[in-house]
Amino acid sequence: MSPYNDDLMSYEEEAENRYDDFYEGEYEEYETGLEGYEEEEEEEYDGYDDEYDDPYGEDSYIGGVADYDDFTKQSIGRINPNDRTLTIEVINNSAESATAILFGANAEEAQPNGVIVNVQESSHKEVREESKAHPFKIAGMKYSVSAPIQFDNVLRIQRRTASGTQTNRVYQPRNATSPQNFNNTLIDDDNFEMDVTGQDALRFTINANSKVVFTFTVKARANLGNLLRGHNVAELSHAPRTTGLPQIDLVRRKRPTALGLPRRRRVTRRRRKPTASRRGIARRRRKPTSQLVRRRR
Repeated sequence: MSPYNDDLMSYEEEAENRYDDFYEGEYEEYETGLEGYEEEEEEEYDGYDDEYDDPYGEDSYIGGVADYDDFTKQSIGRINPNDRTLTIEVINNSAESATAILFGANAEEAQPNGVIVNVQESSHKEVREESKAHPFKIAGMKYSVSAPIQFDNVLRIQRRTASGTQTNRVYQPRNATSPQNFNNTLIDDDNFEMDVTGQDALRFTINANSKVVFTFTVKARANLGNLLRGHNVAELSHAPRTTGLPQIDLVRRKRPTALGLPRRRRVTRRRRKPTASRRGIARRRRKPTSQLVRRRR
């Protein structure tokens, strides 16, 4: 036998001896801390769950969990359902097509000659100024035009930083048209999204002597005024977006809870019944984790 095999065999024997001696002596018996319970006491011990009295009580425990969950949800403000719509009307009175610009507060580019932008809720200037300090996110759009050919013009969502970086995204209104829509001058796209900050602008070509109306739905916004009250600046709209179809709106509508309170989450706790241990039960030896093959003695 080669010296290499001799060294390997000696290593195997030493490893086997160490494993066999591991559970000798005081480690042979497994102590659980429940010694002393005999078989006749097991029936009395089985009534542990029935006799145990929870000092906290189930109602107080559930109430504490509900309060914690409510704190997490209420840390973010809510947008009033009647305060989440922007209706922007764009009119081109000129005899030529022009590029209209919506938002873009930092650049503050003027509209081309003959193009008028009106915001039904306020004014375009006010919306621009508010987007600087209170940026918001648009999720969902209704797009109404005076002629269906206006849908051929794409919408360009641009973001421009002060350092000169520009990003462009193109939205094609024709993707939202459907043969099931009996009004060919209106599209309703729930998947339209846009972040409106001072850096963002929406550009599109409006045809000559045309009129378009955008109805944007605000999904989220930042209200820095909440800092004065110590609240979170983020505000979300939890009400589903209105589609105008009663069948869909009634299904998506969330029913209000009693007194406006959030629903409690039912929390159930189960206590595992400990099993009595008998004295003198030896712990089973584990199989060796070594990959070496044990030899028979």
